[in-house]
Amino acid sequence: MSRLEQVLGAIDAANSGDPTLEDGGPAALAYGRRMTARLAIFAPEASELLQIGVRGQHIERFAIPRADYPMDKPGYFRWRNALKERHAKRLAEIMGEAGYSAEDAERVGQIVRKERPRTDPEAQTLEDVACLVFLEFYSEAFLTKYEEAKAIDIVQKTWRKMSDAGHAAALGLTLAPRVGEIVGKALA
Repeated sequence: MSRLEQVLGAIDAANSGDPTLEDGGPAALAYGRRMTARLAIFAPEASELLQIGVRGQHIERFAIPRADYPMDKPGYFRWRNALKERHAKRLAEIMGEAGYSAEDAERVGQIVRKERPRTDPEAQTLEDVACLVFLEFYSEAFLTKYEEAKAIDIVQKTWRKMSDAGHAAALGLTLAPRVGEIVGKALA
């Protein structure tokens, strides 16, 4: 087994502890695998480090519940930043056990934290893949929680995070009818 396979397996094992179920299994496990599958289509030449970052972007996200932070916008951002740091730290631990260098682990941390998505092509690729996975698998249930104007705003914010290549890939997705309608209105 290669060290990449070892790391991806360890990420899956960690995500298997998610108590939230989706499609009959742990939700975090499904998310990581969807991210990897979308990366293989979107950027088949992705480096090992990007593959690790994409698979582990939300490693053990369930370990820091949203409810642990105030339910306002500043609380949301504090929660997200705490998650990014935890994800980077866990990936560094797993990578170290597999023989990756501290420099490689720090690089994955930069990608996962999306420190400079507009100037770091790998961080931007992770952002694109995350947006594509959201649109394809999660947007229908998420957007139904909001009135149309808010749903359009959410899609516009998602779109602004993406590169031109991400936009092209998103336009090629088969979306749920309501999501397709919202995307159309968001881009009009």
